[in-house]
Amino acid sequence: MPVIRSLDPGKTGRLVLFSLLVGVISGLGAAAFFYALAWAKLFALEYLAGYPVLEPPGERILHVHLAGAFRPWVLFLIPAVGGLLSGLLVYTFAPEAEGHGTDAMIDAFHNKDGFIRGRVPIIKSLASIITLSTGGSAGREGPIAQIGAGFGSWLGQVFKLEARERRLLLLAGTAGGLGAIFRAPLGGALTSIEVLYKEDFETEGAITSIIASVAAYTVYTFIYGHGSIFQTPNLQFSNPKELIFYAILGVICAPLGFMYTRIFYGMRDRVFRKIPIKKHVIPAIGGLGVGAIGLVMPEVMGGGYATIQAAILGQLSLGLMGGAIFLKMLTTSLTISSGGSGGVFGPTLFIGGMIGGVFGQVSHVLAPDIVTHPASFVLVGMASFFAGVANAPMGAMMMVCEMTGSYGLLAPLMLVSVIAILLSRHWSIYEKQVENKFHSPAHVGDMTINVLKEIHVRDIFQPEAVINALSSTMKFKDLKDVISRTRETFFPVVDENGLLTGILNLHDIRQVLFEDGLSDLVVVGELASPPVFLRPEDDLFSALSTFLDSGYGQIPVIDTQGDAGILGLLAHDDVINAYRQEILRRQGAG
Repeated sequence: MPVIRSLDPGKTGRLVLFSLLVGVISGLGAAAFFYALAWAKLFALEYLAGYPVLEPPGERILHVHLAGAFRPWVLFLIPAVGGLLSGLLVYTFAPEAEGHGTDAMIDAFHNKDGFIRGRVPIIKSLASIITLSTGGSAGREGPIAQIGAGFGSWLGQVFKLEARERRLLLLAGTAGGLGAIFRAPLGGALTSIEVLYKEDFETEGAITSIIASVAAYTVYTFIYGHGSIFQTPNLQFSNPKELIFYAILGVICAPLGFMYTRIFYGMRDRVFRKIPIKKHVIPAIGGLGVGAIGLVMPEVMGGGYATIQAAILGQLSLGLMGGAIFLKMLTTSLTISSGGSGGVFGPTLFIGGMIGGVFGQVSHVLAPDIVTHPASFVLVGMASFFAGVANAPMGAMMMVCEMTGSYGLLAPLMLVSVIAILLSRHWSIYEKQVENKFHSPAHVGDMTINVLKEIHVRDIFQPEAVINALSSTMKFKDLKDVISRTRETFFPVVDENGLLTGILNLHDIRQVLFEDGLSDLVVVGELASPPVFLRPEDDLFSALSTFLDSGYGQIPVIDTQGDAGILGLLAHDDVINAYRQEILRRQGAG
């Protein structure tokens, strides 16, 4: 496997050990975060606002009820209070912890050599707990990813690891956090290496991410038990005609995904960033908007997993799900685009689930013999919508399967994920994503090597009709005559059969050039250095290494298919020019 071959055997053991440690810490961090969040929601929403906190079966860890009389004015104001506290915390101690933390992890990987300040995961976690527990519309994956990624980065800094290893531990921490909090070890690992790019995978991080994700999942489920987050009926795909409806759902998700990202970043850039007050306070303004919408439809506040569960079980009306699609886009944008702290994975699943729920119910009415289980479209919509807006089809597909414990819909999940991402290439909810490895600063060195390895000497070299080669038996006095008639400073030296025996560089014999006593005593073969040569089939990376090792500006190219004679000379500048032209060609093509 290329992934395994890319790992240095001398460092693999260390990376495996560190990935295991990162996974354990990520699992413990996810468990602590989830426990603190559960109590904070119970206090803020249920005790203070009198709004009952509902959770899907796999998320119920507290069996305490504190709900009193419902206080609408508290439900309206509490997101603003949470936004204010979160804003003060983030912008005072760690401004980079604003918004959805996955982008911060992506940016650290591509542009910061895997560095995340040690305080960032702590501040992000506290701010996100405040935001989510007070009704802010956000997800848990951002802070959880930053807890794991931050620890991986910190570990790399403590042990003074090189940038490549530090980045791999960053991804391992992200995978561990996602795999634990969503009880989705494979989905967490895939998402961590997929979300960095719009059309690529960080395959080198697959092994470390899987190890960390499995370790974190094991720790987390040891504490809270196994089982999927959502309870689902036995859903199976069996009717090929149903694929037509799934395909239409994938197509519908694309323009709605575009709308979502435009609302999300439009509110940030055109509204909140233009408000002439301190950033510390702006999340409170977003919170007021969330509270106002929450009075109309409280289902779009918070993470919304209980609402997704209700949609899966067919307990929501068509009107509620249709309204929730657009109001959830607004509350999520108001929460996170204003600077509030939280992730976008949860809200994105919510929106996708509601889209699928609406489409599934309508399709069931239109074609009841084909669409027999509208709940199937809730699950497929979750994966399709996230795949499109995040450019992460594989991770989304597996995450939904593991979160619901339902693998019977794998075929339609694959179909809609591919359709969604094909139609959504030009936008993303993660603005720090890059197109592929070629566009990542983290892989500039790798891309240089890869480009040179893809070009061969024969691609840029033309055999020469006349070659200024010197006979190894030429007298020193004759050499001086040759030098006087040419401007060359570099000569291949050959034997009587025309085969290369050495290299004569005039810079190496400069001190003896004018020694008359050597004219008849020394032959060129005695002055030449050992032979260095290239072959037409050599790649330019090997050629460049030969130039650097020898220090020569030109190197003979020999005929390996014929008599091993010299075909001509390749210059160092020819290699550099070929590289530049290939880079320009690729940039133009991109």
